[in-house]
Amino acid sequence: MSFVEVRNIFQSYGSRPILERVNLDVAKGDFISIVGASGCGKSTFLRLLLAQEVPTRGTIRIDGNDPAVEPGRERGVVFQRYSVFPHMSVRENIVAGESFHRCWGRFYGAGKKQALDRADETLNRIGLAHVADAYPATLSGGMQQRLAIGQALVARPRILLLDEPFGALDPGTRLAMHDFLMELRAQTRMTVFMVTHDLEEGFKLGDRVLVFDKTRWDADYPDNYGATITYDFDARNGGIPFQDIMEEHNVLLSA
Repeated sequence: MSFVEVRNIFQSYGSRPILERVNLDVAKGDFISIVGASGCGKSTFLRLLLAQEVPTRGTIRIDGNDPAVEPGRERGVVFQRYSVFPHMSVRENIVAGESFHRCWGRFYGAGKKQALDRADETLNRIGLAHVADAYPATLSGGMQQRLAIGQALVARPRILLLDEPFGALDPGTRLAMHDFLMELRAQTRMTVFMVTHDLEEGFKLGDRVLVFDKTRWDADYPDNYGATITYDFDARNGGIPFQDIMEEHNVLLSA
């Protein structure tokens, strides 16, 4: 059984279709890169995986569970712009990441001391222990993004969702963040979905690379049809097709 199972997903905003006939099976621990032109539904698909949105049609199941109707602890997310709390120190941001799903969202007494100790362990792990008492605004872009990823990881999600996480970084910092993410991935073995506009980055980091595009197009009415997965490449095996996606779509369209 697939760890992530996507079945016949359609998503529309009003009368405007965004995604159509999206089907996907992902094994536990896989890293999935998602590429495609702007506006082809990549970030929409990520929001559906997060359960920030509910699909118009179809289902998304994680480990065979019922489809989620709202974001939960099993899904962590990191956006392009550093999604951390500017009024909290680096250490406090890590504690906050763990406390999101606690009653009242706080630690008290011995629990708080233990949470601070765990935060320091996380900061050592992500290379930010030396700035534990600093505030995010004083950190470089790469350090802020490391903090955002660390904050997502302390909640121990089963799936990590990354939406253009390195798009705002300079080339040198971006390469360093690639190494950092791959080290964390090797340690945690969590399942990762990453949206990127950089095809080279997608193949470098991903086990599979999904391409989103429209298989149907009307020049007079370009918003008539949604996008779907048009290619599924196995990045671990020289980029050969993971499976014949186009043949699958043709069968679905003729059904």
